[in-house]
Amino acid sequence: MTFGEIGVSIALVALAALSLLIAAKAYTPEYAFHAYLFAAASVGGIYAIVSRYMGGRPVAAQEIDGKPNYNMGPVKFAALISMFWGIAGFLVGVIIALQLAYPVMNLDLQWIQFGRLRPLHTSAVIFAFGGNVLLATSFYVVQRTSHARLAGDLAPWFVILGYNFFILIAGTGYLLGISQSKEYAEPEWYSDLFLTVVWVAYLLVFLATLWKRKEPHIYVANWFYLAFIVTIAVLHLGNNATIPVSIFSAKSYIVWAGVQDAMFQWWYGHNAVGFFLTAGFLAIMYYFVPKRANRPVYSYRLSIVHFWALIFLYIWAGPHHLHYTALPDWAQTLGMTFSIMLWMPSWGGMINGLMTLSGAWDKLRTDPVLRMMVVSVAFYGMSTFEGPLMSIKVVNSLSHYTDWTVGHVHSGALGWVGFVSFGALYCLVPWLYNRPGLYSLKLVNWHFWIATLGIVLYISSMWVAGIMQGLMWRAYTSLGFLEYSFIETVEAMHYFYVIRALGGALFLVGALIMAWNLYKTITSPSVEAVPAGRSQLAPAE
Repeated sequence: MTFGEIGVSIALVALAALSLLIAAKAYTPEYAFHAYLFAAASVGGIYAIVSRYMGGRPVAAQEIDGKPNYNMGPVKFAALISMFWGIAGFLVGVIIALQLAYPVMNLDLQWIQFGRLRPLHTSAVIFAFGGNVLLATSFYVVQRTSHARLAGDLAPWFVILGYNFFILIAGTGYLLGISQSKEYAEPEWYSDLFLTVVWVAYLLVFLATLWKRKEPHIYVANWFYLAFIVTIAVLHLGNNATIPVSIFSAKSYIVWAGVQDAMFQWWYGHNAVGFFLTAGFLAIMYYFVPKRANRPVYSYRLSIVHFWALIFLYIWAGPHHLHYTALPDWAQTLGMTFSIMLWMPSWGGMINGLMTLSGAWDKLRTDPVLRMMVVSVAFYGMSTFEGPLMSIKVVNSLSHYTDWTVGHVHSGALGWVGFVSFGALYCLVPWLYNRPGLYSLKLVNWHFWIATLGIVLYISSMWVAGIMQGLMWRAYTSLGFLEYSFIETVEAMHYFYVIRALGGALFLVGALIMAWNLYKTITSPSVEAVPAGRSQLAPAE
């Protein structure tokens, strides 16, 4: 056995033994269930390694006939599992949207209450769907742009499988009531600890692949991926600094207190958006839009300016989530100022992405995949205009705690992150499975228009609902009393909540169409396969 196989096997044996000990002495049955899951996953990992060794696994060559022998196995798994998690996350989103419109849909069951399903929805969409898209695309792009095989033998698989096991632990934890109640950081201490190990392995695999690259230049997409990986690691460690009650308890207490905890939380929360949902997906834009359009990046110099400006400015914007709170006023103003400054690099990136299509705009008529990616860049521009606007204190006094914020988040999540992810997967799957193209471009067209209609219904209903909420909350009578009770504002939202649920359902339908299209692309026999490593030309070419 190799050194890596022996080391991983020993680590998994130790983890299995510790997990069984914890399961036997756990304070709660929910925590014991998670311990058994860890033990089962460890045993499964040991079995896979031993079976691989006993089966006489071939030693993977770094090159074949002078060409890189790319490792696309982990990329395929991450791409396919991202579609599964995406549909699951969108479905839960539709359910909780219906629960807000029709509370009876809670069914009076504690496991599917809004308070438990809501973090399940956000984590499934952001970290399960979005995270796996980032893993798949980053491992693909770093190999192709480096002209080198992915570093490591077991390590890439440990990153992919370990990350998805973390998703499983986090998601089941929410349903069982295990949460530390921090926005976008709900998993408890043992989940966070495991994710830290996985994330360090991810960073090492990515860096080692860059280190052994044959191409002297590091393409800009890899800069964005690297910033995303490193910054998320720092954010994760800072916001999840906790002390467990006991190794046999799922409960822990954060080391930060009061306003310091709030500051850390929104430093983490906003930069999870800034680096997980922005920097990582900008890397996708910088590779897949030029690739699909068959055009070079409009301005490579602008892409570098965009990168460094975004990295240095975004990290300071978190305090705008804490306007009119106990946070010192200077810190609130600092967050607002840097948020406004973010307009420049954000729009620089948007312009760079859109102008990459110079001379290729005609392809939007015939290539719905490219159209989807271009519309995603447009949504990125709109969201990064609206965000700084909402960070201004006088605007924030109206918008904060209302559904306007929900509309803003989903214009970025569905329009920017969702569409650029769909576009990347539509590109990746035929390349990975050596197919001449997608099973049906007509289905992509249906997906595009149904999902776009869903996004428009969603965000427009939330804009109207949010502004109405803010105005009703601050309305006073001539005698100085509040004009509306809180329940009256809730009643006024009903029709908008129904429209939102309809919009989310349409987005889900689009994702189901995509899943069928990708399934048929993989399973349908191809008449003329594309040679490995070459991409299919867009229809207009």
